[in-house]
Amino acid sequence: MLRLLLPGEKPSSLAFYLAMEEYAAEHFPEGAFFTWTCEPTVIIGRNQDLASEVNLDYCREHSIKIVRRKSGGGCVYADGGNMMVSLITPERGVEAVFGTFLEGVGAVLRSLCLEAVRTERNDILVDGLKVSGNAFFVHPGGSIVHGTLMLSVNLDALQEAITPSAEKLASHGVKSVRQRVVNLRDKGLTITQEALSDLLAGHFCSGSHLLSTDDIGRIRSIEALYADPAFVFGKEH
Repeated sequence: MLRLLLPGEKPSSLAFYLAMEEYAAEHFPEGAFFTWTCEPTVIIGRNQDLASEVNLDYCREHSIKIVRRKSGGGCVYADGGNMMVSLITPERGVEAVFGTFLEGVGAVLRSLCLEAVRTERNDILVDGLKVSGNAFFVHPGGSIVHGTLMLSVNLDALQEAITPSAEKLASHGVKSVRQRVVNLRDKGLTITQEALSDLLAGHFCSGSHLLSTDDIGRIRSIEALYADPAFVFGKEH
């Protein structure tokens, strides 16, 4: 598996990295891995109803982007304090792919003296609180699994931007989104984001590959498809 690297200044658009995952599935049959951050964005799952999961007025007022991904799972708020992790593999079995990904991320966190455990919902918890949520989908070129690592997320923005139902919160035994999550910085993580990314890459990858400007152009073409309002908001928009 190769660690994919970007030349120059890193893009801030979350949709770019979703497109990069698809590009990697098409062009790196041996598998690919990368980490990234983005501008403040809400990412909604493939089958979720946007209006019931997201505070649209708050997002507009605070210039928070909204992007729909092709994987399932729940709604996520991301900003520069949320390191996103993407793994693309030729393996097709969902349980095997999640197992490889979550066991690897958990092992790296435990090497940093954090008591990270995987849940049946494919989250990672530290001291019973969620630090990582993850999702999966099958692309024609391979399986894509991606997730979050909350280092220093703006928890006030997270609380306001995401509006799950009371029933969904009750199923997790909490009354608010914020009550259920925690930043790794608040659990004693001291290394830099770059150092954590290097540790993860060291676990998963046997080499690296620097993407070219031609690669970037092709990724941009895929990124444009995520901007379609019919995809983001639903056909009724």
